[in-house]
Amino acid sequence: FERLFSSPFFYRVFRNTLVLNILNLIFGFPAPIILALMLNEMHSTTYKRITQSIMYIPHFFSWVVLGGIVLGILSPSHGIINTIYKAISGAEEGIYFIASEKWWRPVFIIVNIWKEVGWGTIIYISAMTSIDPCLYEAASIDGAGRFQRILHVTLPGIKSTFMILLIMNIGHLMEAGFEMQYLMGNSLVENYSETIDVFVMRYGISKQKYNYATAAGMFKSVVAIILLFGANAIAKALDEDTLI
Repeated sequence: FERLFSSPFFYRVFRNTLVLNILNLIFGFPAPIILALMLNEMHSTTYKRITQSIMYIPHFFSWVVLGGIVLGILSPSHGIINTIYKAISGAEEGIYFIASEKWWRPVFIIVNIWKEVGWGTIIYISAMTSIDPCLYEAASIDGAGRFQRILHVTLPGIKSTFMILLIMNIGHLMEAGFEMQYLMGNSLVENYSETIDVFVMRYGISKQKYNYATAAGMFKSVVAIILLFGANAIAKALDEDTLI
């Protein structure tokens, strides 16, 4: 632990882990709620089911497959994004998204949302189906529009589900993941992409410093437990639904 905490590399990966997860929490956590609300407002059952099925597909792709798709889409020479960019801007060279410190984190957040947003909507849509339809009818009789019904009926109806998942996500702030960072990271962006999991693999397996990697893993677990109980305590103090 002394060697671990005296290493500047560990503080870099600790910072990256927190930053990536906080960004994912800010932008990724509301995404399935918004999508679930949009799907819940669809009147066509067939169109709704087709849309849901398309949204779920990326969740079942492994990160190896998804990483290959993303690398192909973002390729600076023949990727569709850079092809459109060069056609619009007239630039001769595309943007190296995966090798750019400016673009790597936005790409990480967007790909994470794309992969998991469809799967996350299942929980919220299930919670919405348990809301009494009489509440919507009563709100309509009182003159509530669609947005007002969402604000005063749907959102309060899924509040407990939202709080439980928020607490769980805060508890997972130290779990930035490994696959995408390892597959899409490189030496040009390691100051922004390398997380604790990649750090543990590099030192524990590649360099066979098992005690060093074990200390990092234990530190991550302890911080995760503190975050989980802290978020649960705050929710309890605010008289909200809690996990524990």
